Amino acid sequence: MPMIETINLTKKYGELTALDNLNLAIEPGACFGFIGPNGAGKTTTIKILATLLKPTWGEARIDGRTVGFQNHLIRPVIGYVPDFMGAYDDMVVTEYLEFFAACYGIHGTQRQQVIGDVLTLTDLSYKSNAEVNGLSRGMKQRLSVARVLLHDPKVLLMDEPASGLDPRARIEMRELLKELRRMGKTIIISSHILHELAELCNAIGIIEQGRLVYSGPVSEIMKQASMGQLVHVVVEDRVDAAAALLRGVKGIKQVDVIENDGLRRIDAIIDPASGLPVSELPNRLIAQGFRLVEFKLEQVNLETAFMRLTKGLVS
Repeated sequence: MPMIETINLTKKYGELTALDNLNLAIEPGACFGFIGPNGAGKTTTIKILATLLKPTWGEARIDGRTVGFQNHLIRPVIGYVPDFMGAYDDMVVTEYLEFFAACYGIHGTQRQQVIGDVLTLTDLSYKSNAEVNGLSRGMKQRLSVARVLLHDPKVLLMDEPASGLDPRARIEMRELLKELRRMGKTIIISSHILHELAELCNAIGIIEQGRLVYSGPVSEIMKQASMGQLVHVVVEDRVDAAAALLRGVKGIKQVDVIENDGLRRIDAIIDPASGLPVSELPNRLIAQGFRLVEFKLEQVNLETAFMRLTKGLVS
């Protein structure tokens, strides 16, 4: 049974459709990256899963319980990390965590133990007596994660956790998320930092204009987005002749000569259905007397896949 599931999940604000029949299934222990432009419906989805919004129709389920009907059973098993955390003025880190631990019904020596554990996990022990409002943006985000870990939830709902962070803070947040994944948490992360999602997540969902464009393993989205293998070729001389040779190779569907800063490069696209091995191309060029300066296969990454599968539409 999926840990997180949505069935025809729809949210309308008057005439505006923020979510349009969204169907997701996220297995226990998965780290799911939720990608889409601003206004696509990512935050709306996460807020519904966090029991903060009611859907217009359709269903959302977490751990087999239905949002809107069993919220009192869902809230103990989820942790919601918004893109910006709120804190009361003049609170220090330990007071902030003690307040929320009390809300979760954690008391006495157990509370002190749990607070110590989450501070250690998020690498904030040395800031335990610092004022929350004086923390850097990255430290505040890690404290927000520490807060939702107090009751040891099964599911983490994270809305742009790396938003606004400097490069060092992003690296620290990424390492923290990797550790949480190793702990077996089911994590859904919305983010615009696509290369980090590719490293963190084993599944991806792309949403555009409230509709799911793709959902599944990262490896499959690369195949779906690939329009063929793109090969960059630089030869020492006779560039046009080399391009003409490649155009005559069965299985190559497009050849272009690109000029950049005086350097002429050949870009050849291999039809994925042709079965033509990439290694065949340098062999043919060398056999005809061409001297290779560069031969490089360009890999489709998550950013390339996102651009190929979306049109930049919002709700």
